[in-house]
Amino acid sequence: MPMEIFLLYFLFINIIVFILAGYDKYQARKNKRRIPENTLFFLQLIGGTPGLLTAMFFFRHKTSKTSFIIKFLIIFLIQAFLIYLKLSSKI
Repeated sequence: MPMEIFLLYFLFINIIVFILAGYDKYQARKNKRRIPENTLFFLQLIGGTPGLLTAMFFFRHKTSKTSFIIKFLIIFLIQAFLIYLKLSSKI
């Protein structure tokens, strides 16, 4: 049961961040109020990395903004390192 809950959470958070990134792109085209980058990064941090990465390529959103890419990669690398530690039983 806990694994199913984790997978549902993971699916949910990635769908949410994908939709929000797409909405942000839509708002950017209309010159309207945007989703704060910190919101997107928070959702990435709590499990939404695949959803945000998919949205970045699908909507071609934030792919030319160097500061966004760097922050995205830092969060990704931290997550990858934590997963590595967990899988090697050091946490």
